[in-house]
Amino acid sequence: MSITANWSYPTAVKFGAGRVKELADHCKAVGMKRPLLVTDRGLAPMAITQNALDILDAAGLGRVIFADVDANPNEKNLEAGVKVFRDGGHDGVVAFGGGSGLDLGKAVAFMAGQTRPIWDFEDIGDWWTRASVEGIAPIVAVPTTAGTGSEVGRASVITNSDTHTKKVIFHPKFLPAVTICDPELTVGMPRVITVGTGMDAFAHCLEAYSSPFYHPMSQGIALEGMRLVKENLPRAVKDGSDIEARSHMMSAAAMGAVAFQKGLGAIHSLSHPVGAIYNTHHGMTNAVVMPPVLRFNRPAVEEKLAQAAAYLGIAGGFDGFYDFVLGLREELGVPDKLAQLGIGTDRIDEMAAMAIVDPTAGGNPIELTLHAAKKLFAECIQTP
Repeated sequence: MSITANWSYPTAVKFGAGRVKELADHCKAVGMKRPLLVTDRGLAPMAITQNALDILDAAGLGRVIFADVDANPNEKNLEAGVKVFRDGGHDGVVAFGGGSGLDLGKAVAFMAGQTRPIWDFEDIGDWWTRASVEGIAPIVAVPTTAGTGSEVGRASVITNSDTHTKKVIFHPKFLPAVTICDPELTVGMPRVITVGTGMDAFAHCLEAYSSPFYHPMSQGIALEGMRLVKENLPRAVKDGSDIEARSHMMSAAAMGAVAFQKGLGAIHSLSHPVGAIYNTHHGMTNAVVMPPVLRFNRPAVEEKLAQAAAYLGIAGGFDGFYDFVLGLREELGVPDKLAQLGIGTDRIDEMAAMAIVDPTAGGNPIELTLHAAKKLFAECIQTP
């Protein structure tokens, strides 16, 4: 079954296998004559990246790439990317890759026209209004994983390398003008990345659905996103060339990012400090901390997740949903505890202090206090 579609929610999405070949056309359509392709170090030499550069080059748009991007991109990567953008006279960005490449690419396009430091645009109140809109370069996003959904997001997560904290940088113009979702680009993803990114998409949908804020559209999108992950992530992991499963996972990733306009929660609040300090894979970290957070939130989400379980075809209400999550993690080989990712208990106090001020903490259905965060980290790291 071949899935092809054109969407304009939340931005123009060109969805379908092989549609990366349209890359140059969409760059030209948004006014780019000399785009800078931004991706991460691992992707830079790969065939899918070189093919994208070939497509741009053949259309007379050059083949300039910036790939000095860490797994958790920071302001040093950003400064280097902005310098390349300005020095090269570029007029747009092709943000290419997983969350790190997409987030940094969007930030480069944004910061190319700013004079204030990146931290002045953190997602706090109306800080985004400080930006000079005229200098923001257009963005075409091309995801190569199915997880973060950054290709349809209005923010980037940038790590402050001095404080080792992840900061959410927000501006409406972070939203790419065009997104090309080509599931063929995800076929070569290693199994562990398929699992980690897929569980990230599930975490986005789960937390958005559980968030107490009012946003019925996001609520519905989150619910259907969970169903797509439930039915297709095991398939994509079992057979990486299953293009139908890869397509549905790419949809689920975008849906998760659209849905979390409604809010995220403690899964992300715990995961962000771990990733910032230990450089773990964000999606895999989310998957590890998911069950303790579900137990913590149970009093507030039991009925809501029972309804979700019914829609997902899971018997047993909240307990059935919880058991499904445990079973999915086991099937996919997700570690049970953070200790298996190399995380010790020696920095719990520091991580808990970071978690409770993380922007995602405010969307948790139950208040994430310092005491609760410490207790959750202890549960997540090792078996008592």
